[in-house]
Amino acid sequence: MSKREEVPKVNAGSMADIAFLLLIFFLVTTSIETDKGIDRIMPPLIESPEAKIKERNILRIEVNDRDELLVEENLVEIKDLKKIAIDFLDNGGATRETEGFCDYCRGDRDLTSSDNPSKAIVSLTFKRETGYGTYITVQNELVAAYNQLRNRESQRLFKENYSTMVEQYEYPGTPLEVKEKLKERIKHIQNLFPQKIAEVKIE
Repeated sequence: MSKREEVPKVNAGSMADIAFLLLIFFLVTTSIETDKGIDRIMPPLIESPEAKIKERNILRIEVNDRDELLVEENLVEIKDLKKIAIDFLDNGGATRETEGFCDYCRGDRDLTSSDNPSKAIVSLTFKRETGYGTYITVQNELVAAYNQLRNRESQRLFKENYSTMVEQYEYPGTPLEVKEKLKERIKHIQNLFPQKIAEVKIE
């Protein structure tokens, strides 16, 4: 009688090592998405002796505990905020004889409004009871105002939208030499309309 043929056994001793190596591989190669905060350039404190900010260069916006929007203490609709912000930022109120004259501004050049975009500050005050949705909507309108002005100047100077250049710069497949060129252009546009939004939370 023939002996029963032995079934080959699989050596499972190194399976744990293989699983561990695979785990390390995926941890190293996987990119983890992180939430981005709201990008803001905070202006100098008004109380600072070095920072003498003219009142006309500050656009005061308040969102109260009833989610009502007030601009310069006047009740306005959120849908009108973008235009109000654009008119303020693009005013160019400094006269031609002064150092702060804005030759690319297309506003009314109202002497009671902002001198130029580099000095214009948006002061946003909100209460603790302010609804999160209202707060985000106000933020979006303000950012949209900056983006519209930046897109306008980018089209004038480079025949391309600012937002498109930012997308190309952030795209991983964009060649390095193209990124360097985009970086210079983006920085230039940001200097023309620097985003200065000072936020104050009132308890």
